[in-house]
Amino acid sequence: MNRQAGQSPYELISSENEGETILKVRRVTHCFGGNGKGAAVLRDVSFSMARGELHCLIGHSGCGKTTLLKILAGFIRPTQGSCLVEGRKITGPGRDRCVVFQEDALFPWLTVRENTAFGLEGRKLTRKERNREVDRFLDLVGLRGYGDYLPRELSGGMKQRVALARVLILSPLLLLMDEPFGALDAQTREKMQALLLSLQQERRQTILFITHDVREAVTLADRVLFLEPGTGRLKQDIPVPLPRPRNTDTKEFRACCSQLHDWLRGNLASRLHSQGHLE
Repeated sequence: MNRQAGQSPYELISSENEGETILKVRRVTHCFGGNGKGAAVLRDVSFSMARGELHCLIGHSGCGKTTLLKILAGFIRPTQGSCLVEGRKITGPGRDRCVVFQEDALFPWLTVRENTAFGLEGRKLTRKERNREVDRFLDLVGLRGYGDYLPRELSGGMKQRVALARVLILSPLLLLMDEPFGALDAQTREKMQALLLSLQQERRQTILFITHDVREAVTLADRVLFLEPGTGRLKQDIPVPLPRPRNTDTKEFRACCSQLHDWLRGNLASRLHSQGHLE
């Protein structure tokens, strides 16, 4: 049965009280080509996230990270398995799941204020209420006074702040971030990481964050999830046992980074050996 306009992009799975659990991924497998019978980019992936958690998804290129994010966003459906937000199966895009990409994806002809307010279109807000909301979120991301600027007049870091404000103003249950700071210089990247953590703690925002950077994962994550390339399986789900705020100059922080680097290198070496590339 086709979903009617305005209907929630979910199929009700269970009426049980999910408590603080926001996301459940249940044995998700996804294949491209061959009418869903081709090689699996994801295979039997399962994990869950509680409200206010920040998980980093990490792995080598081609391991299925972005495919999983697209499934959670509702852009594509898995070949097998299911993803549930507060007990409801994801069957399409929804306002409670917002995506921030590596490219800011701002509308170049709209001002900072207009870009931020874009997601509020269709909501029953007065002009005064909308302006108040926009001002509040521009303040949150440190862009007070920049509302009339166009994207071309902003730095890369400022554009990503606008992109972040544009999704946070929708108050999503789940924020999906696909290497959002990957194109920024090191100093700006650190500032954006600090901003994201402060917003996450203040708003109890649940965030799944894709990164290739082990240091970034240890800086941000409550848990680090590893997807294995070739098999598409979730190979590790590792908690980061460091208190916040995290000092990146401590031996404990460096030890966590070293552990994750070793795992990634060992995993890659094992894969290459199995394919006959290493003796």
